[in-house]
Amino acid sequence: MVDSRTEIRAGQRFAFGANWQDFIGTVDETKIKTAIDSLARALRSPDLTGRTFLDVGCGSGLFSLAAHRLGAEVRSFDFDAESVAATAELRARFAPDATWPIEPGSILDEEYVARLGQHDIVYSWGVLHHTGDLWRALAFVAGLVKPGGLLFVSVYNDQGLQSRLWRRVKRSYNLTGRVGRTAIVLLSAGYLWRWQPLLRMIRWFRGGQPPRARGMSVRHDLIDWVGGYPFEVAKPETVFDFLRDRGFELQHLKTCAGGLGCNEYVFRAPPQLT
Repeated sequence: MVDSRTEIRAGQRFAFGANWQDFIGTVDETKIKTAIDSLARALRSPDLTGRTFLDVGCGSGLFSLAAHRLGAEVRSFDFDAESVAATAELRARFAPDATWPIEPGSILDEEYVARLGQHDIVYSWGVLHHTGDLWRALAFVAGLVKPGGLLFVSVYNDQGLQSRLWRRVKRSYNLTGRVGRTAIVLLSAGYLWRWQPLLRMIRWFRGGQPPRARGMSVRHDLIDWVGGYPFEVAKPETVFDFLRDRGFELQHLKTCAGGLGCNEYVFRAPPQLT
């Protein structure tokens, strides 16, 4: 299987890990607490003690850390080598005595996925739509959930024409050089934040804002949004139908109200057949 570095050099993939490497320098206990609270709220549980938690596409590792702080037995993997390194660095900084596995791997690698076993909670926020094969990836993560366990995923909302236009922006970002990328980010920021005062936009881009709802960063989320490629989208009902047909029941739904961003889902896997 082609590795992430090869695809990044060819302009076929955004350097997600490089962005996460930059982001983890901003992580502090306030952001960690925000991430913990958002995870506990979506899972409807402030205590994951004794439950296994698989972080599919761990990115910065912030939510692996959040699950660890909630008591879960965590395992993390990512296709991007720099994301694996970022997660390991975050673990070393904020959970130096922890030993949860952090490894390279692709959710589209069937042999690798078969070795992962099943878990009480499978988490993949904002990842599957960047694999290049959303529905195959979603089917694979569904198979990693224990009977009666939880699947927590988010998928970019399908906005029709706007989504197709954003896909072109993302493709262009990854095919151009540093100057072109900077221009695309600034133009995209101007469009996305066009109703915000200029001084607030500058402050946000420089990182001078409270943590976002999930403990993230406006600047790093913007770069991830503009550059995030491959890029697929789905309507909420399509995701719902796909997993319902596999016996999953929807437990939690948070949409972006038909706009730009991710729809967030928690599904419960069907019980063990007797």
